[in-house]
Amino acid sequence: MGTDMTKRAIPWILAAAVLAAMPAAPDGAGRPAGAVLAAAPSRTLPDMVTIETVKTIEKGLNYLVRTQRADGSWSNSGGYGGYNYPAVMTSLAGMALMASGSTPETGPYAKQTKKALMYVLRLAESSKDGLICSPTGESRSMYGHGFSMLFLAQCYGMDLRKPIGDRIRAVLDKAVALTAQSQSDLGAANKHAGGWIYTPNQRSDEGSVTVTQLQALRACRNVGIKVPQSTIDRAVEYLRYCQQSDGGICYSAGSRGSSRPPISAAAIACFYAAGVYDRQRGGAESDEAKMVERLVTYCKRTVSVSNADGHYFYTHFYMAQGMYQRGGNDWTEYYPKVRDRLISTQAADGSWMGDSVGTTYGTAIGTIVLQLPYGYLPICQR
Repeated sequence: MGTDMTKRAIPWILAAAVLAAMPAAPDGAGRPAGAVLAAAPSRTLPDMVTIETVKTIEKGLNYLVRTQRADGSWSNSGGYGGYNYPAVMTSLAGMALMASGSTPETGPYAKQTKKALMYVLRLAESSKDGLICSPTGESRSMYGHGFSMLFLAQCYGMDLRKPIGDRIRAVLDKAVALTAQSQSDLGAANKHAGGWIYTPNQRSDEGSVTVTQLQALRACRNVGIKVPQSTIDRAVEYLRYCQQSDGGICYSAGSRGSSRPPISAAAIACFYAAGVYDRQRGGAESDEAKMVERLVTYCKRTVSVSNADGHYFYTHFYMAQGMYQRGGNDWTEYYPKVRDRLISTQAADGSWMGDSVGTTYGTAIGTIVLQLPYGYLPICQR
């Protein structure tokens, strides 16, 4: 259950050496006074993680440390007010800290990770029906619900004290039940395929919410939370239904229309998380394997590392996971490009402005992507 804790007993020597070489700077510029040391996953850096990458990760994580609020949450900064969903931002930021090797109990970011965990846990326990969201996110509450489930599942089982572990399990049991109950249904003719939309009572669907729920459900199942197999199967069938002739995934089952590169990239990570593999990942010559290969081919053709469109960080949050899961040449060709792009676009304070959503969002996703070679987040492990 969770990541092998023996991998986390790390001396952090490499990270300390890297930071020691960085010039001191006042708060808000470069390395802040009292900066936390990031988790170097071993004495030898993983392939393609350069010293400059480590420095960039350090700056990003310390930006998150500086901007965490007293209650353990993160809001957003610099983006559209309509996207200020603390449940989403706190869960993403918490996972960024965990991607460095910290847990709520161990590592240099344990304090901040624990505070984030307790904030999301309090939100969840205040819910009567199992929906996890913050008051400012109620209009699109399933985003907060999905990312919160994902974050809590990453925390669950990581050598937490039993009372906290029991609280997380109780919350996730209710959260999974709500997700299962709110799934849409395309009818018997479409094998009862179903996705999700912005709130649980709408009984409709669109791609971005669907991938959030599917990945969260898989994360819960990975740590022993009971998830109905039929719910996952119907969600996979939904994405299959939304696949277009060019291999990409459209916005929703109802609207159809053209394929959307961001949702298509997200679908790759979700198919892998759900155990639907292409031939490269060990799948047989099945319709499912061919479906995923067509999807990957579409994304490699349409998703750009260099062009910053309106959904750049969202797209690469999932594209990076998918390419990491695939491994091989696809990963070794993709990672250096997105790594260098993130290094070159990081602001002086360590942040990234993500998709006009805000700096918490961009910085959390940027640091998660850069830290994928460390292999610490359970949902991203091969």
